[in-house]
Amino acid sequence: MAGMIKRRNAPPATPSDAAALAPESSDIIASQEKAAPLKAELDLTDHFLIAMPSMLDPVFGGTVVYLCEHNQNGALGVVINKPTDMTMDVLFDRINLKLEIIHDTPEAKPGLYRSQVMFGGPVQVERGFVLHSAMDQFSSTLQVTEGISLTTSKDVLEAVAHGDGPEQVLVSLGCSGWSAGQLEEELGRNGWLTVKADPAIIFDLPVEQRFTAALALLGIDPVMLSGDFGRA
Repeated sequence: MAGMIKRRNAPPATPSDAAALAPESSDIIASQEKAAPLKAELDLTDHFLIAMPSMLDPVFGGTVVYLCEHNQNGALGVVINKPTDMTMDVLFDRINLKLEIIHDTPEAKPGLYRSQVMFGGPVQVERGFVLHSAMDQFSSTLQVTEGISLTTSKDVLEAVAHGDGPEQVLVSLGCSGWSAGQLEEELGRNGWLTVKADPAIIFDLPVEQRFTAALALLGIDPVMLSGDFGRA
């Protein structure tokens, strides 16, 4: 993965992190014109990482991370269950996007515009990362699966504001990154459970239900967890 970013410490994002997607493309998304790296021995792309009780990190404790890329150079993902105080309509205002449809009251706005922006992780918290149902029209996009893409360019939100964007969207400030071998070390210390991702958990479930739903993919109830639980 060209241009893989290394994880660094940073405080959780807040609405004051003005943010969002910069007009220019992020250097995090590798150019698809470049040769693909060799396949990693362990490839958890399109998997959930579910934080174990032994994960005492204040940033990642209690989180579910969707991994968008994992290879010999490291891993890149987005936390899907840690909301900020910012909602999508506020985000649109901050990046000077005007919704094509004007609503009389906040309650009348489509659910997407009232949905919360996530804290995606401690890397580049000033930047926006958009998980969405796959479309090929954006300038800086990593296609994760046939159905899910990650875009870091502003044009994806411009399309949403105009009413012709992806049907399913999750926006985060910041992302989660691991250097080569770092995620594997955390897995070896029982820091995470892993399971093949379900897009419905990302896009359809309320934020507060995503952790429990991800565990349910493994047949696990949260009360069963302990710091000594093995890796799936």
